[in-house]
Formats: sequence, C-alpha cells, structure tokens
Amino acid sequence: MWEFWRRHKRKVYVTFGVLGSGYLLYKLYDGHKRRLSDLERELADERRNEELIRSQIKEHFEKIQTIADSTTLPHVIRYLSSRIEEQLDLAHLTENLMKGKDQPNSLTAAEKLELWDRLKILTFTRMVLSLWATTMLSLYIRVQVNILGRHLYIDTARGLGSSIQLDEADLIDRDDEQQFLASADYLTNVGLPTLISTFEAATSEVLKGKQLKDFFNRTVLHDTILQILDTFLSMGSPHQWLGFLMPELSNLYNSAATSRSSSTEPSPASKFEQLMLEARAVLSSSEFKNILDMSLKTAVDVMMDDIRGLCGETNLKLGIPLAKLLPRLAHMSRILLEEPNRVRYIQIVQNMPEVEMFFTLLYTSTPAS
Repeated sequence: MWEFWRRHKRKVYVTFGVLGSGYLLYKLYDGHKRRLSDLERELADERRNEELIRSQIKEHFEKIQTIADSTTLPHVIRYLSSRIEEQLDLAHLTENLMKGKDQPNSLTAAEKLELWDRLKILTFTRMVLSLWATTMLSLYIRVQVNILGRHLYIDTARGLGSSIQLDEADLIDRDDEQQFLASADYLTNVGLPTLISTFEAATSEVLKGKQLKDFFNRTVLHDTILQILDTFLSMGSPHQWLGFLMPELSNLYNSAATSRSSSTEPSPASKFEQLMLEARAVLSSSEFKNILDMSLKTAVDVMMDDIRGLCGETNLKLGIPLAKLLPRLAHMSRILLEEPNRVRYIQIVQNMPEVEMFFTLLYTSTPAS
C-alpha cells in the first residue's frame, strides 16, 4: 500500500485537485444559476406588478374621466349657461326697441340710440363670453382629471410596491377628489359677475366707434371676435382670468388656516390645496397658454361657420349692416349655450391633436407634490 501511495500520490493529488476544483466550479455555477433564477423571478414579479398597476390605473382613471365627461362637465356647463342667460338677458332691450318701433313717440332718438348701443355691446359680450367660458371650463376640467389620474397612478404604485420614486406622493382620498372636481363651479358661483363686467369692458373697447350702419363681412366679424378675446386676455395681469376660474392662493391658505385654527402647530397644505395649487401651476404655464389660444381660435372658426349658416354665405361674404347682424348674433349667443351645440364645440376642441398631446404629457409628467 505504501509503495502504491509513493508511486501514485502525485496522481491522487491531481485527481483530488481536479475533483475539488470541479466541485467548487459546480457550486459557483449552481449559486450563480440560482441567483439568475431568483432575479428572473423578481423581474417577472415586477413586470406583473407593473401590469397590474397599469390595469388598475386605467380602470380608475377611465372611471374618473367618464364621471367628468358625463356628469361634472355637463353639470358645470349647464349651470354656467343658465347663469349667463339670467345675467346677460337681451330680451328687455329688444322688447323696448320693438315697443319704440310700434309706438314711435314712446322713445326719443337718444334713447333709441342708447338701447341699440347697449344691445350691440351685450350681444357681442354674451356671444364671446359664452365661447370663452365653455372652452375654458372644458379644458380646466380636463386638467383636473389628468392631475387626479397622475395622483392615482402614484398612489396605486405605492400600494403595490412599485419601483417608482414615491417619496413625495400624497394619497388622495375620495373627499379631496370630489372637492377638487366641484371647484369647477367657482366660475359660475363666484367669478361670473366680474368676468361679465371685464368682458363687457373689452367689448366696449373693441366696438368703440363702430356704427349700426357699418357693414360686417366674415373677415371683419371674425377679426372683431378675436380682438375682443385678445383685449380681454390682455387686461390686467397676464393671468388675471385665473381669478375668475378658481380662488386665489391667499383664499385657499386663509380657508385652510380657519379650518385648522384649533391647532397651534403649523400644518402643511391639505391634499385639496395641493391639487388646486398644482392645477393653477398648469393653467399658468406657457404650454397651456398655447393650447388655450389654439382652442379659442378653433372654436371661433367653428362659430363663424355657424354664423354663416344663420346669415347666408352670400350675405356674410358681401357684408351685413351691424343693425341687421345683431339679431343673428343674439340668436348665435343663445344656441351656443344649448346642449347639442355646446357639446359639439367641446368635442371639437378636445379632439384637437395638440390638445390630446398636451394632456398625454400632463398625465405622465405632472409632479405629485
């Protein structure tokens, strides 16, 4: 045995060395294979998790979008329309003018001129204001829905343990969500009277010097409407119109301070306040300004086609005296607020490719804080 060992010990050592190295390599390979398998399982779980997030977000977001389109937006626009009807009623002016026509001695020439001038200002005011307010509210509610959708994405991702960075995310409960969507009524409940007076001032500025006998063709009327919108948007600070649409920041903070007056410790803004601040930041952006400008121009073009139908293409091409045009514009201002027409205007604006792209980017990039 000793002689065998002496002769073959080198071979034995080599054999054991090879076997040991092989075993070590096998263990290393097996461990690496196990780690790869674990990593693949983790990646598969993460992919399933992300798919679940997308599925749940899509379902919840579509539910909010449906509520906004079928309930929130129609309610807000319908309420706005009734308030505009009340506050910009042209019936009393036309009745007085008809009375003056039937009873020539009932009105002096100066009184007739004053009534006509008032009818001119209010007709254009009501028509252009209705167009602006309908367009603005449809975009604002779309902004709200996309902001909520972004928060819902983050909330769901956090709940499912996604790898998305969620340190600054705050959960949005149903009360905050409903309060945020309900704030779209602010324009009608609070901002409308001042909005009307501001639009009336802009209209008076643009129509100053235009006589009832002046001829308005399609180009002149189109340019006049755009001038009223531009004058309105340029009055005051660059974002003065935001004050008609939503409460000022100081009002939000004052309201929050009142609701937390029992506490001596300073509290962070509520989730509703965060949503409102986020919406204000979007509406104040240069990107939204571009979208609003394009949307208004598109809406004006659609309205001009409708006015052409009321006036007749030949008449509008050659020109109509302002006195004869006003009744048609007054009718246009009424049908703008009727359900089928306002829905059509909203759909045309919201289906613009630029608008769709803006809201797609908003949904994917709105900050959660």
